[in-house]
Amino acid sequence: MNGVWRLPAVVRAAVVFFAASLAGVALGDNKPPAPVAPAAAAPPQPALDPKDIEAFLDGLVPLQIETNDIAGATISIVKDGKVVFAKGYGYADVKTKKPVSAETTLFRVGSITKLATWTSVMQLVEQGKIDLDADVNTYLDFQIPKPFGKPVTMRNLMTHRAGFQEILKNLGAQNAGKPDMGKYVRENLPAQIFEPGTTPSYSNYGTALAGYIVERVSGKQFDAYVEDNIFKPLGMTHSTLRQPLPKNLEADMSSGYRLASGEPLAFEIVNGYACGSQSSSAIDMTKFMIAFLNGGALGEARILKPETVALMHNTVTTLDNRQNGIGLGFYEAARGSLRTVGHGGDTIAFHSDMHLIPSQSFGFFVSYNSAGRSDVPPRSPLWRKFRERYFVDDADKAVVAKDDTTKIVGSYVTTRRSEASIFKIFAVLGQATVTADADGVIQVDLFTGLNGQPRRWEPLGEGEYRAADGRARLIFKPDAKGRMMMLPSSSGIAYFQKVDVPESSALITPLLFGSMAVLALNLVLWPAAAGVRRHYGINLHWNAVEHILRLFVMMTSLALLTLFIGFAVTLAPGIGEIWRLDDSADPTLRILQLIGYGGVLGSFFAVVNAIQAWANPMRGFWGRLKESVVALACLALIWIAWTMNLFDQTLRY
Repeated sequence: MNGVWRLPAVVRAAVVFFAASLAGVALGDNKPPAPVAPAAAAPPQPALDPKDIEAFLDGLVPLQIETNDIAGATISIVKDGKVVFAKGYGYADVKTKKPVSAETTLFRVGSITKLATWTSVMQLVEQGKIDLDADVNTYLDFQIPKPFGKPVTMRNLMTHRAGFQEILKNLGAQNAGKPDMGKYVRENLPAQIFEPGTTPSYSNYGTALAGYIVERVSGKQFDAYVEDNIFKPLGMTHSTLRQPLPKNLEADMSSGYRLASGEPLAFEIVNGYACGSQSSSAIDMTKFMIAFLNGGALGEARILKPETVALMHNTVTTLDNRQNGIGLGFYEAARGSLRTVGHGGDTIAFHSDMHLIPSQSFGFFVSYNSAGRSDVPPRSPLWRKFRERYFVDDADKAVVAKDDTTKIVGSYVTTRRSEASIFKIFAVLGQATVTADADGVIQVDLFTGLNGQPRRWEPLGEGEYRAADGRARLIFKPDAKGRMMMLPSSSGIAYFQKVDVPESSALITPLLFGSMAVLALNLVLWPAAAGVRRHYGINLHWNAVEHILRLFVMMTSLALLTLFIGFAVTLAPGIGEIWRLDDSADPTLRILQLIGYGGVLGSFFAVVNAIQAWANPMRGFWGRLKESVVALACLALIWIAWTMNLFDQTLRY
C-alpha cells in the first residue's frame, strides 16, 4: 500500500499491519446493488466436477507457489455433504521435501479459529448457560469497565462491536510453554474507545475474552472444551488448539515460512488462543464445513441445532444495507445474489480462508504455509477466480453522473486502531487520504491496484463509488454524529472515520518528520558552526546564560530525537513479528519516557533561548530565525508525543 508520504519502513509495515483487514477487503468481494437493467444471458457455468476442479486448480496453485516463493498449500472443497476435492500442493517442509497431504498435514488456520470459539459460545447459549445480551462481567472473575455507561455483551464480542481498541502486546509468543488465556485477558485489557454495540472494530482480544468465558462457564480449559464438543464429535482427528502441539500431531505439522527460499519460522504461540491457535488438516476442515452447511450436523453427530446455525449465518449487523455485514461470528461476503459466509485467518506464516455458500451447500477451504512475495495474499485471487468460474456472476450497476465530493475528501482513520496507547501514531500515519478530480472520480491512497498505484473510484450515486478496475465499492455516509464514514462494502468488521485536521496524517506526518529533521540538523550543525567561528575568529559575545541555554537546547533536541527514534527502534521488530511485543520492552520504554520528560522540561529553555536570541543585538536575522524554528520544532514534537500517547503509563498497546 502506497501513501502520499513515503514513510520509513517500520511505519509502512505498521500501516500494512493495522490496515490489512480493510485494504485487503477493499480489493476483494463486494456486495453490489441490484442491477439497473436486465443482464445479458451468462455463459453456462462449469459443473463442480472433481476432475474439472482439479484441472483448474492444478493450473493455478502451482503457479502461485512458484511465482510467490511459497512452500505449500492445502485445499478442500465440499458440496451437498460430500468432499468433492482435497489436495495438498508443494511442501510441508522444504528442506526434507516433505509433501503437503490434505488428509494429514496440519496448517495453522489463524482467525478461522474464531469460528470454533463462537460455536462453543453458541453451544452454551443453547444450554442456557450464556445469554448473548447479558453483561459479560456476569461470567468473569474481573471487571470490564463501563466508560460509556453500557456493558459489553457476548453479542458485542461476536460482532466485533465491544468498542475495544486494537492491542498487540503479549498476543503472541514463540516456542513458549502452554499459554494461560485467563492471565492474558486479565493483564492485557484494552481501552474502550467506542460505545459498545455501535462501532465495528475487529478485536482479537474480544474473542479471547469470549474463549475465557467458555472456560469459566464450562469448567474446562478452552482447548479441551473444543476438542470434546467440536473436534471429537465431528471426527476431526487432525485438529487441535493446543500449544505446543500434542505429541501425536507434531510430525504432521507443516513448517511455516515467510518465503519458501528462507528458513522456517518457529511455531507461533497465541496467548489469547481462542482467537487464533487452531491447527487443522484440509480434510478436517471439510467436516467442519459440512456440519455448518447441514444445520450443525455431520452424520449422526450434532454440534449445534439448525436454528442456531441459521442464527449465526443470518443475524447480520451492518452500517448500510449496501455493505456486507457480520453475523454471529461469520463474515458475510455477498456478490450480487451469491451470498457467502465464512472467515479468513492469518498468522505470520500461514494464510487461510474458508467460504460457505449455504444456498448451494458448498464450502471452500484453502491455506498457504508461507507469506510469499505478493502484497495481496494469494488466497484472495484464488477464491475470486474459482468463484467466477463455477458460480453465476450478476450484472453490475452502471456509472452515473459525478457526485458532490466536497464532504468526503480528506483523511480517514480505521476503526480497528490503537487510539489510547503508544501505538496511536501508527494509526495516524496509516490514515487513508481521499482526493477527487474535476469529474467526481475519487482516489484513496491506501487502496492500490495490482500496478501499485491508487485505484480510481467512479460514482454510482448516493455516496457509493465503484473501483474502475473491478467491482470493489466504497460507501460514504455520515454517522449519527455527522462524522463522515468510509465503508468498504465488502466488510462489516471495521470501517474508516474522517478525521479533523489536528489529528490528520496530512498535518502530523510532515510536522513530525520535519521537526525531527530540524533538530537533527541543529545537532549536526552546532559543532560545525562552532568550528567555523573558531577558525575565522568570530566572537558572538555570548554571555554565560546564553551558553547554558544553547547547551540545554542541544540536550533537548537529543532527548526528543531519542524519544521518537527509540520508540521506533524498540517496537520495530514486533511490527512483523508480534510475538516480540511483550513485557520485555517495558523497561526500555520507561527509560525513553523519562528521557522524553526531560525533553518536555528542556523545551522551556528552547523557548527562552529563542527569545534571548531576538533580544541580543549581536544575533543576525538568520540566527534568530534558526533559534525560533528549533524552539517551534521542540514544541511540535512535544505536542505530537503527548497527543500520540507516548507518555502513556499503562503500556498496553
